[in-house]
Amino acid sequence: MAEHFAEHGQLELLIEAALDRGEWFCAEVAVRELCAVGEFERALTVLEPFVAVGWPFAVRKSAEIMVRQGRIEEGLALVRPDAAGLGSASECRWFAEALVRAGRVDEAIEVLTPHLGEPWILESLVHLTDGEHRDARVLELLAPCAERARGGTADCPCSAAEGRRGCRHQPSEVLVPYTRVLERMGRADEAIRMLGPVLPVVPHIAWLYAELLAGQGRIEQLRELATGEHAELALNRCADALEEQGRLQEAEAVLHEALEADGEYVRRRLMMFLARRGRLDEAVGVGRSTYGYHGRGNLLHEAVDLLIRDGRPERALELLDGLGTAYVDAHSAHVRHTRLRLLAKAGRYAEGVAEAKALSVQEPGQWDTMLAWLLDRDGRTDEALDLLRSSTEYEAHRTVAEILSRHGRYAEAIAAIPTVSAQREARNRT
Repeated sequence: MAEHFAEHGQLELLIEAALDRGEWFCAEVAVRELCAVGEFERALTVLEPFVAVGWPFAVRKSAEIMVRQGRIEEGLALVRPDAAGLGSASECRWFAEALVRAGRVDEAIEVLTPHLGEPWILESLVHLTDGEHRDARVLELLAPCAERARGGTADCPCSAAEGRRGCRHQPSEVLVPYTRVLERMGRADEAIRMLGPVLPVVPHIAWLYAELLAGQGRIEQLRELATGEHAELALNRCADALEEQGRLQEAEAVLHEALEADGEYVRRRLMMFLARRGRLDEAVGVGRSTYGYHGRGNLLHEAVDLLIRDGRPERALELLDGLGTAYVDAHSAHVRHTRLRLLAKAGRYAEGVAEAKALSVQEPGQWDTMLAWLLDRDGRTDEALDLLRSSTEYEAHRTVAEILSRHGRYAEAIAAIPTVSAQREARNRT
C-alpha cells in the first residue's frame, strides 16, 4: 500500500499514516521520497517518534541522514555503542557502516576487528570496504584465518595482536570473503590458484571456484569442473557462462546431460533456461514429473508463475486441476489459494467468489481477505469492504486500506488503519 501511495503522489498521506497511525512501512517510504527531493529535516521529523521508542531501523536511518547532511558527530552519536555495546557484533556493525558513510573507513575497520571471529562480520568487513582503497589491510586481517582454512580445518585461532577474540570459522566462511577481496584487487588468477588445491579438502567451495573460472572466461576448465565430482555445485554457473556468451546449444546440452545423470537439482534451472528462450511448453513439461511431489523439489509454483507471466492462467488452472487427490488433500489450503488466484488472473471473478464463499462456510473467518479481494475485482467493492469491516481475520483492516487506495480513496484508506495502540489491543484480544 505504501508504495502505491508513493506512486500516485500521496506523500502527505503517507506522512500522516506514519505520524498519526504509527505505520512504519509508510514512514519508510515517506522518508525515502523526502530524501530524494532533499527534504532531510522533514524526513528526520517523520522518523522522530520511531527513534523515540528505540526502533533500530529508524535510528540507523536517522544516523544515515544526519551524516549525509554533514552533521557527522550527531549522526554517529545515534549509533555509537556504549561500553557494553562494544561487545555486540551487531551494534558495532551498524556503527561501522555509519563511519564508512562519514568517510572514516579506518575507524570502521578498527571497530569491526574485535568481532572477526563472527563469519558474518567477515562478510560485512569486505562489503563495507568495497571501493574504499583498503583492500590490502582487509586481506592482511583475513590472512591468518584464510591460511588455516586452506588446510580444511575449522580451528582458527586469530592473532591476539589484532585485538580480536579467538574464532572457529568453517573454511568456506573465510575463503569466500578472502577470495572476493583478491578478485576485486585484480588478483583473480591468484584466487584460482589458491582454490584449486583446496577443493579436495573443502569440496563445497566448488561454486566459488566455478564463479572465478567463469569470470576469467576459462570455459573449458569450467565445463570440466561441471562434469566431475563437483558437478552439482559447478554446473549452474557453467550453464550461465555459456548462455552469457551466446553458446545456447552448449548451455542446454550441459543442463540436459546433468538431468539425464539423475541431476534433479538442475531441473528448475533447465525450466528457467527454456522459459527465457520462449519455449514455455517445454519448460512446463520438464517440471511435470515433480508436480505431485510432497515437499522439496516440487516445481508447480514455478510453472504456475511462468504461465501467469505469459498470460496463460487457464493453462495453469489445467495443471492445478490435474493434480492427484492425495496431493490436493495434503496441500489443500495452498491449492485452494492458488486456484482462486488463477481464477482472478483469468478474469473468472464470479466463479472465484462462489468458490471462496463455499470455503468460508466450511472455515468461517479464514477466507475473508481472499473473498473480499475477489469481490472487489468483480465490481462489488462495497460488499468487499463490508465483509472486511466485520471480519475477525487478523489485519483485515490492511486489505480495507489497500482496496480503498486501489480506487483512489486515499484519505479513507488512511482512516481505515487503526492506531498502534488499537492494533496492540486487537492483538491482545486474539
